Amino acid sequence: VVSTQSTGSSGINAEYGYGNQYFAEYAEEIPDGQTFNHLKMLAMEHKIHLIGGTIPEKCDGNLYNTSLVFDPEGEMIAKHRKVHLFDIDIPGKFKFKESDTLCPGGSITTFHVEDFIVGLGICYDIRFPEQAHLMRAQGAHIMIYPGAFNMTTGPVYFELLNRSRAVDNQVFCASIAPATDYTATYTSWGHSLICSPNGAVIESALHDEQIIYCDMSLGEVKDIRDAIPTWKQKRNDIYKLIHVQK
Repeated sequence: VVSTQSTGSSGINAEYGYGNQYFAEYAEEIPDGQTFNHLKMLAMEHKIHLIGGTIPEKCDGNLYNTSLVFDPEGEMIAKHRKVHLFDIDIPGKFKFKESDTLCPGGSITTFHVEDFIVGLGICYDIRFPEQAHLMRAQGAHIMIYPGAFNMTTGPVYFELLNRSRAVDNQVFCASIAPATDYTATYTSWGHSLICSPNGAVIESALHDEQIIYCDMSLGEVKDIRDAIPTWKQKRNDIYKLIHVQK
């Protein structure tokens, strides 16, 4: 189960929206915060693996956009801090600079759910294929990006980027977004979706609140990778992606 970017008492203010002005106010320490404990309880109560969207995390005087993952016993099995901060300026349309408030994370995040390996990024991370390639190199079969694309970038890029990361890495790729709220200071495009390893959109929401479901098969991943074995055909004698450990 995956929830949206800025879950619970976090950087999406229920009345106003997603913004730098809310991050410090709603930031929580991990593992002591209200949202952490609530997500832990939900995972235990429903006996599910739960990716809890994102929350503003405060640590050593810094703020991070952070996603937490819990197993059915309520144990936190992964934590991802958003690696690429959303600093853009589209003249006359949209401007946002997360780096005014947030610090970037510094690690690639993957974790196991039974036989699947899941790669985790956050929103703007999906624009960077190198990060996705490193998750695939760590064995990922699924990539998940809680996010909140806006009304300018969402219609153009949201589906395109999810389908691209799915095809590039021959994985299931899902992005989970808040529903569209036109009264908010930051209006999310919505349209949560799940793509297959060949880049087809399997399920997609629209602007309103909606739960979408999908059956995923390791066999489908294997079949597509066997049929078009791009990862075995890489020319590492010409180019190579290196994971820089910190």
